[in-house]
Amino acid sequence: MSPIRPRTALGALPAYAAGKPPTPVEGLTPYKLSSNENPWGPVPAAQQAIAEAAAGVHRYPDPATVKLRAQIAESLEVPVEDIVTGAGSLGALAQILAAFAGTDEDGAGDEVLYAWRSFEAYPILVTTAGARNVQVPNLPDGSHDLQAMLAAVTDRTRVILLCSPNNPTGPSLTQAAVDDFLAEVPEDVVVVVDEAYREFQSDPEVVDGIRTYRSHPNVVALRTFSKAHGLAGLRVGFCLAQQPVTEQLRKVTVPFAVTELAQAAAVATLRNPDQVQERVDRITSERDRVQAELERMGCWVPATQANFVWLALGAETDRFARACAAQALAVRAFAGEGVRVTIGEPEANDRFLAVCSAFSPLPSAPAVAVP
Repeated sequence: MSPIRPRTALGALPAYAAGKPPTPVEGLTPYKLSSNENPWGPVPAAQQAIAEAAAGVHRYPDPATVKLRAQIAESLEVPVEDIVTGAGSLGALAQILAAFAGTDEDGAGDEVLYAWRSFEAYPILVTTAGARNVQVPNLPDGSHDLQAMLAAVTDRTRVILLCSPNNPTGPSLTQAAVDDFLAEVPEDVVVVVDEAYREFQSDPEVVDGIRTYRSHPNVVALRTFSKAHGLAGLRVGFCLAQQPVTEQLRKVTVPFAVTELAQAAAVATLRNPDQVQERVDRITSERDRVQAELERMGCWVPATQANFVWLALGAETDRFARACAAQALAVRAFAGEGVRVTIGEPEANDRFLAVCSAFSPLPSAPAVAVP
């Protein structure tokens, strides 16, 4: 046994389980519906920018990502000083936790509060930062229980994570609900609005991280180029916050985390919003079709404005995942809880629906408690 001893906290650290590729099945085109990737890829201008930037990979990238931050500022109409980039929204979130949550001078861990189940990287990042995870169960429909989250706030709470739409269950938070929530949260607690799937939302009532951070000095909006922009493989994201927050974030920003290829591609995709929207529209149209077909089958799915659907299959989760694998479909199974299925190409979605139509029992709506 190795005498090298890792940090004690690592003993309880859950492993991140990335979406697996599909198992080949003879006669069937395999489809990966397990990682919420954009099946249509980046816009042509981004592909061209990647090819051109490749000639300079022997040079370090710009550590300040000046061009990308300038383009984000122009596209979103925000001050460039409010933008901090990172290696995907995951890298940007790690920087937020490094700046605002960890182990205090008294040796006790700060608390990071979030709904559960939510993005499975949250407990990993929180534990790695030296902070303590405080997980508040979702409501039966998979949405955040904001009242219970407020009740869980203590004098050790340093960061609250709001995932909207919530990954993997799907529901989004409304602006009104978040505004009410923020009115009750102490002003010295950083509240992160994780909007990795923002571009897929069309409901005007959902929370807008940009609007929210502008009016709340303790709010950070978190976004990525991995989903709608189709740049998952390049790892580029960013956060938006008022300057007292970004001033601290720059102290812990990982140098050269965003490569020149990633920066060039992200700038190009922001300069072609109509082409990005066309890809988003194809995905959301398919998502709405899939939801309607599932409802027609009597299958309950939480309301989602992301690029995935959630089937709360409970004990039937693994059996359903195997049924999908037998049809060359890779889905993301959370053992004993449910399956998250990315909206993919129409043929992939049709095959997924065919698996659902032959599967029993499908999820039914959760019971609503009577007051």
